Amino acid sequence: MIIDLLIFTQRKPPNPNLSVSLTVSLTAQERTRSRHRFPASDGQMVCFGLSRGTVLQDGDILQDETNGVLVKIIAKPEPVLTVTGKNQLDLIKAAYHLGNRHVQLEITPNYLRLSPDSVLRQMLENLGLQVTEDILPFQPETGAYGHYHHH
Repeated sequence: MIIDLLIFTQRKPPNPNLSVSLTVSLTAQERTRSRHRFPASDGQMVCFGLSRGTVLQDGDILQDETNGVLVKIIAKPEPVLTVTGKNQLDLIKAAYHLGNRHVQLEITPNYLRLSPDSVLRQMLENLGLQVTEDILPFQPETGAYGHYHHH
């Protein structure tokens, strides 16, 4: 039996009312790959043929170009550093310093999250911030222009 390769070329916004056939769990870095093959939840390989520069977010829905099959993107847990401070000003200062280093960063009112890096961890601890290692979904900001730029 020959199974057609599913090629996902259309991105749809998250919608809990859509019935998806598959899920694909991807790290933050993998969610920046607009043209790549990935294993789906059932083990089948699926191919993304999205516009270059597309950054997928947790909950995005992709549609297959031929059969209309829908796949849901899941942010895969991965190693991260979670940064907390005494107050929001501490986090703003940390975000400033990390931004100067062009670090991918997840920003919330209560914490910052970044990929593990011992030099950055030491810098943040020297600034008086608390840094913990976790394995969690990482959802960094996509940037001011709406797409990802990796350094």
